[in-house]
Amino acid sequence: MRVLVDADACPVKEEVYRVAWRRAVPVAIVANSRLRVPDHPLVERVVVGDAFDAADDWIADRAGSDAVVVTADILLADRCLKAGATVLAPTGKPFTLASIGAAIATRAIMADLRAGGDQLGGPAPFGKTDRSRFLQALDTALARR
Repeated sequence: MRVLVDADACPVKEEVYRVAWRRAVPVAIVANSRLRVPDHPLVERVVVGDAFDAADDWIADRAGSDAVVVTADILLADRCLKAGATVLAPTGKPFTLASIGAAIATRAIMADLRAGGDQLGGPAPFGKTDRSRFLQALDTALARR
């Protein structure tokens, strides 16, 4: 079992480390550029090329029933779910096979609206409750595995 983190814009890397260390689960921090990671035997830094979706491809290729993937990327979440992984958003919201279709459709509608010139607000600011919800969701996901 291991945790794969889509790390370029992930706000919960520290929380991932805490839970993974407590549960003795390896973590791969995957990014397009070199990020600071703790010097710890359970933490692997993976720097992929700057090709489009290079980090997503690396994660999706390694996602399986033994992986918990942390990402806000809906299309990556879909790929990982189809590979059998458990997938969590940084807010702690789980992506599931039952919910991913609606998330993809909503993403497409929002992209169309933005392309049409509509001014749309972004996601709500990331807060303490999101961080807490993520900690609990990751701990639960790892305990189930």
